[in-house]
Amino acid sequence: QVRLVESGGALVQAGGSLRLSCAVSGNIFRIDDMGWYRQAAGEQRELVAIITRGGTITYADSVKGRFTCSRDNAKNTMSLQMDGLKPEDTAVYQCNADVRTIQRPLNNARYWGQGTQVTVSS
Repeated sequence: QVRLVESGGALVQAGGSLRLSCAVSGNIFRIDDMGWYRQAAGEQRELVAIITRGGTITYADSVKGRFTCSRDNAKNTMSLQMDGLKPEDTAVYQCNADVRTIQRPLNNARYWGQGTQVTVSS
């Protein structure tokens, strides 16, 4: 039906950069809000960034000034540019999307990807 696939996670040294991507596929009529979340081992999942269809972005305080979220509505993709990475950024990063399907264009449902591991060494 709808599938989200993240890519770009890796092991990187502190101070380095990574770019995560999220691709949405399936019976898509329209994608509303999209977001990045992360979950470190033993911790609760937390918001990283949310981006509306119109491009309004909300960042977690912990990543402001270091991470940049963007999306391409024509390609149904979203990216997260992560600069100045810190060991505390180590987590599994998941994307989500509020998707209106062709079968149900008037209501959206939230879909999640499987996640991609980001590990930042000190």
